[in-house]
Amino acid sequence: MAAITASMVAELRGKTDAPMMECKRALTEAEGDMAKAEEILRVRLGSKAGKASSRVTAEGVVTYAVEDGVGALLEVNCETDFVTKNDSFLALASAAASLIAKNNPADLAALGACSYEQEGFGPTLEDVRKGLIGKIGENMSFRRFKRFADGSKLAAYLHGTRIGVVVEFEGDETAAKDVAMHVAAMKPVALSSDDVPAELVARERSVAAAKAAEDAAVATAAGKPVQSAEIVAKRIEGGVQKYLKEVSLFNQPFVKNDKQSVEQMLKAAATTVKSFTLYVVGEGIEKKVDDFAAEVAAQVAAAQQAG
Repeated sequence: MAAITASMVAELRGKTDAPMMECKRALTEAEGDMAKAEEILRVRLGSKAGKASSRVTAEGVVTYAVEDGVGALLEVNCETDFVTKNDSFLALASAAASLIAKNNPADLAALGACSYEQEGFGPTLEDVRKGLIGKIGENMSFRRFKRFADGSKLAAYLHGTRIGVVVEFEGDETAAKDVAMHVAAMKPVALSSDDVPAELVARERSVAAAKAAEDAAVATAAGKPVQSAEIVAKRIEGGVQKYLKEVSLFNQPFVKNDKQSVEQMLKAAATTVKSFTLYVVGEGIEKKVDDFAAEVAAQVAAAQQAG
């Protein structure tokens, strides 16, 4: 049995907003597996367990550049929020995005090999990155990028420096920019229900089935009638379909007018969205959570031993 620490409970609570004891119970049941514990909480608590699942934990910036009609979206990470406001770090991120648009690097290694000088460091972008690490005293890295060069029109939206969206479209630019803002706010995972990744659909179906099974167990224990297999199957499928509508861009209610869907808004504007790319700083990165209470206790114990 894996040891369940206070920091693990705090991390799960931060991701789900679930009560502390529920988090500890889920972690114990999952034998310390954080992802499995999250799924257990979703089954047990429903949507209440997902409120904070998209909270960003790592630091950095998302930046966008356009060179001769070619766009580039880039995420650059650092250790603290303080550095995200550093002029040298921001200049590095901006320059890197421009280099992606101009040079079409194949990957992060090729990006680092691009010619670039800043503040006496160089002659490559990687040399500048290493030089600024020494100057600023904090690690920083290029995490991911996407280049847009197929000739489609581009609409970009940056929400501060933490969220970046690029929409490839044909038609009205204002409508496309509105879609970019919508994506930043609502964070769809695909254009349409048919485009939602199969693994996400399977996970949602599994959660719905587990929730139905738990409800049946509760009803049985209370001596109440249990729903038929047919009704349960329809309920599960209904939950999956609801999920698909919630996470597909075209089906979502448009943020500027929830009386129409994004698809209806685009049709009225005679605009076609071909794709969207959404970057959220730190998405999917686990940040170390310092156990302050444990640290203080250790310091007190050490002081007592020294005395």
